[in-house]
Amino acid sequence: MKLLFVANRIPYPPYRGDKLKIYNLAKELCKEHELHLITFTATAEEKKYEKELSELFKTVTLVHQPKWKSYWYCALGIFSKVPFQVLYFKNIAFKKQLKQKINSLNPEAIHVQHLRMAQYFQTFRPQCRVILDLPDAFSLYWKRRIEKTKGGLKAIFQETEYKRLLTYEQVMKRFNLNLACSKEDIAYLKSKHGFENIELLSNGVDTNLFKPIGTDKVIRNRILFTGNMDYAPNIDGASYFVEDILPLIKKEIKDVDFVIAGQRPVKKVLDLEGEGVTITGFIPKLNEMYATAQVVVSPLRIGAGTQNKVLESMAMGVPVVCTNIGFEGLGVQSGEGVYKELTPEDFAKRVISILQNNELRDELGTKATEVISNKFSWGQIAKQLAHYLKGE
Repeated sequence: MKLLFVANRIPYPPYRGDKLKIYNLAKELCKEHELHLITFTATAEEKKYEKELSELFKTVTLVHQPKWKSYWYCALGIFSKVPFQVLYFKNIAFKKQLKQKINSLNPEAIHVQHLRMAQYFQTFRPQCRVILDLPDAFSLYWKRRIEKTKGGLKAIFQETEYKRLLTYEQVMKRFNLNLACSKEDIAYLKSKHGFENIELLSNGVDTNLFKPIGTDKVIRNRILFTGNMDYAPNIDGASYFVEDILPLIKKEIKDVDFVIAGQRPVKKVLDLEGEGVTITGFIPKLNEMYATAQVVVSPLRIGAGTQNKVLESMAMGVPVVCTNIGFEGLGVQSGEGVYKELTPEDFAKRVISILQNNELRDELGTKATEVISNKFSWGQIAKQLAHYLKGE
């Protein structure tokens, strides 16, 4: 098939969720299909990645939009009903180049990444099959942000954005098919909007990179949390763990070593560093960091979908303790390499049990790798996407 990918961010380097997904899907699909890409760059540095992307895509169209222009579009739309998340990616030149690319390529199917990019197909209807791929149910994500915000202007903004997104999600009816990465997200969207044109496409993990490498690198009592540390759900999750859960663990295990590993840590995250808490910043070889952990935690209270941190650690054979966010999208039972715990007390008890029992850790790790190999390899997920793109 000749396929066109329409991405909201340039999918290289593949260090964050939305970039990671497109890159790995393309890496698999390019083996049997002809791929083309159109996406944004926000900095001059990003333009240099065209060479790497050309190894996967036959043509790469990069439309430059600096952040100031995105903010300008948001300011112009302050009194509109369009979500700011959508306004941020508005671009007249992109719209024009997208139409030209579709007309010249005549693709058999188009993969549109994120609700943010649905605006380019709101009135434009190509002749081919068009699929919208959502990283999560976006209004659900914002609903959960509201629940964790205590008043003020921030709460007012989040409430406004949530209402705009809830209305804007009706655009999903215009696509041949919509994809979401968890059954929880699908159930939410169906209940809110009555959608029927929606199916499951899980997130995946690179099982060649993230795989068990033995236990000789494990550091005693190390707990690991990973993610982009300028991302609101990760900031909240790290703060929640340090403030509410870690003190309970320290009552039982004095020398616990909690590591927060991720790029661009904001001040609120940096301020968490102290006795038993280390902030690393960017880690180029995250698989090596996972290998040092006795247990990985994902104490998220905001968000939706499936969390890469959960999948990657499970693929490494490292057990995970998480909240419902990151767990519901897995489709497994608690204890199959990953535990779901909903209170600080239960979360702490579960982490302590893993830290104090190496046999339990090894057993959970084995179960985790089995789950990943059976359900979450990018090769399997790319094949499923190809079926959706064909309309099968």
